[in-house]
Amino acid sequence: MIPAIEKGSLEEIKIFQEKKLVELLDYISQNSPFYKRLFAGQNIDISKVKTLEDLQFLPVTTKEDLQQYNDDFLCVPQHKIIDYASTSGTLGDPVTFGLTDSDLDRLAYNEAISFACAGIAEGDVVQLMTTIDRKFMAGLAYFLGLRKLKVGVIRVGAGIPEMQWDSILKYNPSYLITVPSFLLKLIEYAEIHGIDYNNSSIKGAICIGESLREQDFSMNILFKKITDKWNIKLFSTYASTEMSTAFTECEHGKGGHHHPELIIIEVLDENNQPVKNGETGELTFTTLGIEAMPLLRFKTGDIVQLHNEPCACGRNTLRVGPVVGRKKQMIKYKGTTLYPPAMNDVLSSFDTIENHLIEISTNDLGTDEILIKIASKNQTPEFLQEIKDHFRAKLRVTPKIEFASKEVLNPLVFNPMSRKPIRFFDYRNI
Repeated sequence: MIPAIEKGSLEEIKIFQEKKLVELLDYISQNSPFYKRLFAGQNIDISKVKTLEDLQFLPVTTKEDLQQYNDDFLCVPQHKIIDYASTSGTLGDPVTFGLTDSDLDRLAYNEAISFACAGIAEGDVVQLMTTIDRKFMAGLAYFLGLRKLKVGVIRVGAGIPEMQWDSILKYNPSYLITVPSFLLKLIEYAEIHGIDYNNSSIKGAICIGESLREQDFSMNILFKKITDKWNIKLFSTYASTEMSTAFTECEHGKGGHHHPELIIIEVLDENNQPVKNGETGELTFTTLGIEAMPLLRFKTGDIVQLHNEPCACGRNTLRVGPVVGRKKQMIKYKGTTLYPPAMNDVLSSFDTIENHLIEISTNDLGTDEILIKIASKNQTPEFLQEIKDHFRAKLRVTPKIEFASKEVLNPLVFNPMSRKPIRFFDYRNI
């Protein structure tokens, strides 16, 4: 199930997107209070924007814009809103998104072609191990996409290894949709309770919320920890509520595939200019085909690299590499630039570490200070020194590290009000 446009030439894809861009600009200039005001205030003549290169002459949209003027982005009357979703609020106050009936169809199409990219097909059964309530767009999107693919869905929800295994053993799903670190808990439960997980029905897992690969697409520590024990295929996927679009890996694992019929993507530098080919920058997108709340040049805050070499799967689309980190979570520590994912990878290499979190604050000198709290089965001074040495070897610096109990860390990391583990706490702006 590869859409024809995704197998088209780069020139065909570009022409297609430019036609859609013109349609979008016309639509938001007539229907979006926010963009009407923005274009008038900056004397922007959208009729002059014809190509993807012309995008750089248009202003960007930020998360702060969405938070401050949330309702002004709505392009349809309220009675046309069928579903209300909200962002997770990872980097600020949550934002509400309304979806029309047409938007829900688009969401289903996006997930159907994304799951098909990972090899899920009609006849499969998929266990959904994420919440579908709490205005969580992704959970609903997964269900709609699987339904469109004519795939069976077991809506178990998040957590509780015993319940997950009961369902797996009863319904024999072929794929799981889950946060990848939870797969380690499934393995642990299976080993304790004598479940032969390598002879279960599970063939693969679509993994959300956590990175599985290094920048060269090799397996990171979390990926290795899972697959060293459980012989299943893992697929990374990257998405956000704001874009209502997913970038999912195919079987070749070389980045999340771009769906050009749904979204235009750019990678921008600090001055909102496109980076050179192969360089990292902030992923910025323009949505296509959204009726209720389309976005123009929206800056995600995620630092990524795009890849445009041909993929063996037959798609000619761009691919988004693993997220290096979030722009707002960048840390300058002793002359070194760090992002939380790099520190998470270092800590993941120690089997005795049961949980951890990272706190960032500003010290008396006005520079970033890092404190890592870990819950570990081994709390000896020798093990603490081993961790510090590993940090120095991998990242060239050693942050402050201290032991804590699981009872203290677990409620913070696994906050019941959050859809994914929270391991990064930034106190620099408090």
